[in-house]
This record gives sequence, structure tokens and C-alpha cells, in this order.
Amino acid sequence: MFTGIVEELGTVVSVAADRLVLNGPLVTRDVAEGDSIAVNGVCLTVVAVVGDRFTADVMAETWKRSALGELVEGDPVNLERAALPTTRLGGHLVQGHVDAVGQVAAREAGGDGWESVRFTAPPPLMRYLVEKGSITVDGVSLTVIDTGADWFTVGLIPTTLQRTTLGRRQVGDPVNLEVDIIAKYVEKMVSSR
Repeated sequence: MFTGIVEELGTVVSVAADRLVLNGPLVTRDVAEGDSIAVNGVCLTVVAVVGDRFTADVMAETWKRSALGELVEGDPVNLERAALPTTRLGGHLVQGHVDAVGQVAAREAGGDGWESVRFTAPPPLMRYLVEKGSITVDGVSLTVIDTGADWFTVGLIPTTLQRTTLGRRQVGDPVNLEVDIIAKYVEKMVSSR
């Protein structure tokens, strides 16, 4: 379980058919084999740690369902260690289980250094998004401002733009999307009645 509050902007060291090697001095300080780290919002299991680098195996299903397959050596990635029972829940409950890949559709500068960013999303996912609700984009917990049939907008404050990959994403770039798990549970409970 994660919070969607990115701890560190790491770097891709290498990409292979079945694994990623990433550099993250902060997240590797106290991580051990078997621990979980969210990489651009995808929960991955650490299989090796050497210095500031960690290795994670990646299954074919993960490559297929996420935007991790777009990564190349040197790319920045959002990193977050799994939450502890004592962690402040600054974002929202995030599983690291990507629901879909969306795209950056538009960026518009706002006042005081913030930006409004529109993302596309598959229409079936849109039923889980509501104004002022939560969405995770590349592992970043965000508040939904507005929605349409196949899009939603969020506001990115200067801190988010500087400390996450979202400040570097361009129109057309793929992003990992995870909707709020509570919305999915509520839907299942209501539909089973």
C-alpha cells in the first residue's frame, strides 16, 4: 500500500525483458529484498539492492498494462516506498496496481507557477472519477478538478512539477493511471445487491 506522495525522483539504470534496475539513493537506504517500491505508480518487488540501486523483476502482464515499457536508460521515475502503519496518509490509499495507461492531452499554465493538466483515460475508467475525488497518475496522488467522457483535469502545484515526472511530461506522453480503490469496492457492493 502506498500514499501517492512521491519520495524521490529516481533514474532508470537499465531495462531488460524481465527486469528494471533503478537508482534511488533515498528509497534504497532502508529497503530489503522482498520490499515493495512504487515505480511511476507500479508496485514492484525489490529482488536485489546494491548501493543506491535496486533491481525489480517485471512480468509481461505488467509491461502490457502499464507505461513502464516506454522507459529507457536515464529516464526519471517517481519512487515511493510502501507505507508503514505509522505513515502519514498525505495522499490517498494507493495500491500500485495500474488500471490503465492514459496520455497527457493538454497543459495550461495557471497563476503562481501551477498548471492545469488534462489527461485522457479509457471511458470505462471514467465512472470512478468525480470532481474533488482522487486519482493516481504515475504514482502521484492528485485531486480531480473536472471530467469528461474520456478525460479528466488536475492541478499541479510547483512542488509536484519540480519533484515528480509530471513536470516533464509532454502532450502525447503515456502515464499510468490508478483510480481510487474505494470507488471500485463501493461499485461492487452496490451492484451485488
